[in-house]
Order: sequence, then C-alpha cells, then structure tokens
Amino acid sequence: MAFAQTFEDNGSEFNKWLLENGYPELSALSEAIRGSERATKWLMDNKFYHLAALDAAIDNKTAAFQWLQRYDYKIMVLLVEAVHGNQSAINILTTNNLDIFLIIAQKIRKYLDNQTFDYHKMNF
Repeated sequence: MAFAQTFEDNGSEFNKWLLENGYPELSALSEAIRGSERATKWLMDNKFYHLAALDAAIDNKTAAFQWLQRYDYKIMVLLVEAVHGNQSAINILTTNNLDIFLIIAQKIRKYLDNQTFDYHKMNF
C-alpha cells in the first residue's frame, strides 16, 4: 500500500519509507513511473528488469509489455492493462480479490492523467 501512496501529493513521505524499510526497488519504480531516467537505470543496474519493463509498459512501450507477457508476469500484465483502463483486466483483478492492484492502477492512472508536458522545464 505504501507504493500506491507514492503517487499521492504526500508521496515523498511514502517513498522515503520504502527506502528506509528495505524496498528501494519499489521506490525506484515509483520514481521511474514518474519519469526519472536515473531510477530506471538503477532498476536495470540492480537487475530489477521486470520492474523496468513494468515502467516501460505503463508508458506504452509495446516491447516491454510483450516481454512481461513472454516471461509470464501475469499480475504485472494485468496491472499495466488496468492502468490503461482495460475492463477485462479490471474484472480479473476484482474477481480474484486483487484489490491492491486496482488501487495501484487507479493511483498511477490519476497521477499520469494529471501530468502536463512543459517544454520550458526540459533539461538540455
């Protein structure tokens, strides 16, 4: 649940908790989903390939989504689909009492929907 909370306004507190309590990979995943290339690199360097693929799949990278499917990361595939509003995936998660993944998907979707691109803030 702390991971889901990292996408809320007070998310930095939960991100800090993840780091201090032995879940640096979830902290990095949250940061990667929010656009941190440094966090994505950390995931790859520390062999959390599945989490890096999850981030990329959420970001609509087809190859990453196919990689998750190929290596049988079923829950992650459902999570990606739920983030993107796939009703079938939402129904599967609901039917199987996997509500935590629905909450995570909703929070990620809400976060992503509230992002705006400002080219004035780009790092060159």
